[in-house]
Amino acid sequence: MNNMTTEKLIRYSKVILMAYISFFGLLVITHNFSDYNSNYEYVAHILSMDTTTANENILYRAIDSPYLHHRIYWFIITMEVTYTVLCLMGTYHLYRKVNDSADAFHEAKKFSIMGILVAIFIYYVCLQTVGVEWFDMDTSQSWNAKDWARHIVDFIFPVMIYITLKVER
Repeated sequence: MNNMTTEKLIRYSKVILMAYISFFGLLVITHNFSDYNSNYEYVAHILSMDTTTANENILYRAIDSPYLHHRIYWFIITMEVTYTVLCLMGTYHLYRKVNDSADAFHEAKKFSIMGILVAIFIYYVCLQTVGVEWFDMDTSQSWNAKDWARHIVDFIFPVMIYITLKVER
């Protein structure tokens, strides 16, 4: 522990936080592949708007096609795999450069930043923005992922800020 400087601890904390996000991604994609139907059902209900209290003026937004439900769910799964792979690569690159120069460590952040941006796209843009604002997901008592997605964004967005800060010397 005598060799552990604050600068090195900051670098390792960035590696560890990326590992946490990567681990979460691995759990999410494992769940999607091992229990496809439970999350498919979620997506289908949100897109169908069949459990919302939406008024007649916005029900034209509903997508009732199971074919499209599956395609949209596969798009989400693909994005989740993409962010997980990018975050894993980011974790690896950060770890590899943890003892290098500040510039080399900073350049190693690219995959981490890309992975987090894809995750924010899924959980903020797709779920919180499109799901809530377009498909009125937040009015569903049983198929509402708004708070779940918000908790994820509430963790990963500050991590992205922390990762991108160049405080290493």
